[in-house]
Amino acid sequence: MNLHEYQGKSILASYGVRVQRGHVANNAEEAVEKAKQLTAETGTGWHVIKAQIHAGGRGKGGGVKLAKNLDQVREIAGQIIGMDLITPQTPPTGKRVHKVLVAEDVYYPGESETKEFYMSVLLNRGTGRNMIMYSTEGGMDIEEVAEHTPDKIFTEEIDPAYGLQGFQARRIAFNLGLSGEAFKEMTKFVDALYKAYIGSDSSMFEINPVLKTSDNKIMAVDAKVTLDDNALYRHADLAEMRDITEERPIEVEAKEAGLNYVDLDGTVGCMVNGAGLAMATMDLIKYAGFEPANFLDVGGTADAKRVETAFRIILKDPNVKAILINIFGGIVRCDRVAQGVVDAYKNMGDAIKVPIIVRLQGTNAEVAKELIDNSGMPILSAVQFQEAADQVKAALS
Repeated sequence: MNLHEYQGKSILASYGVRVQRGHVANNAEEAVEKAKQLTAETGTGWHVIKAQIHAGGRGKGGGVKLAKNLDQVREIAGQIIGMDLITPQTPPTGKRVHKVLVAEDVYYPGESETKEFYMSVLLNRGTGRNMIMYSTEGGMDIEEVAEHTPDKIFTEEIDPAYGLQGFQARRIAFNLGLSGEAFKEMTKFVDALYKAYIGSDSSMFEINPVLKTSDNKIMAVDAKVTLDDNALYRHADLAEMRDITEERPIEVEAKEAGLNYVDLDGTVGCMVNGAGLAMATMDLIKYAGFEPANFLDVGGTADAKRVETAFRIILKDPNVKAILINIFGGIVRCDRVAQGVVDAYKNMGDAIKVPIIVRLQGTNAEVAKELIDNSGMPILSAVQFQEAADQVKAALS
């Protein structure tokens, strides 16, 4: 589950991480009031207005701007709220901005220069350990840094038996070229950041930039946070942070129905049980020369109602030209799935206007094939993978 910047910062702050302070506003007038409140709290005279969407690169799309007075706060907030913000991480049509973060200006003058760093905490799937990835090149796309100057990217892996050690936090501060008070501040920052990551059961914390201020404070100016969905039952307060306006409606509906669904750009709808078989089915579709329209795992307990719900969700995508159902009957019996397909076809009537190919293998597969073949409906059945691929190709040719 992705979070907005202001939500990620609230988690960080709760673990003692210094963050750029701010307040959320839903319209221009509220932004002015939040700016006044922030001035009273921090003494800041300038304010940074930040679009709150689940995507990076907001500044490149005009979603992050500096306001030097309250009139500019009102004007900029009014421009950003309601805009369709296009960034390298949004769909081509952009994402609609519903709120902004009115944040303090932390790039104030001082005795020393400010410096931006990059830092993230995530799982290294190759080693099965959490790692801290960091770089002196903050404020830039980490992909560009990795491509052009890989020597400026460092990693620190954490042994799960011991957790983050003090010497590791100090090594990070040293590799970032810090000394004196800034060095001490960075070690505290790293320790608190890792505790926030572990304590919130997150999949990723990305802070870009981590800022060394002119008075040697270390703070998170941005926060991109992804929580582990499988651990949300332990964090009811964090689960409430979910913003469904940032998610595709069709994926929200699928999740509420207990289906694992990801919308894609192809023309062949997939209905499969089991993530591994779903991936293989998508490969099958590509091997046949087409692109999958979705990833849809109906789970191991697919019944008639769930199959019909899956049908309705798949058919909401106007790009779907055929549907491939690929079920392995292990826990679930194939004849029950077949009956669900037939019942769904009867109940939905004219709503199904695309060819359907059904491949059922496993428990009661022969009975299931007979049900499909004797249904009197234009449903094509297959036994082998290649046969299913050939039928998809024939249906779309």
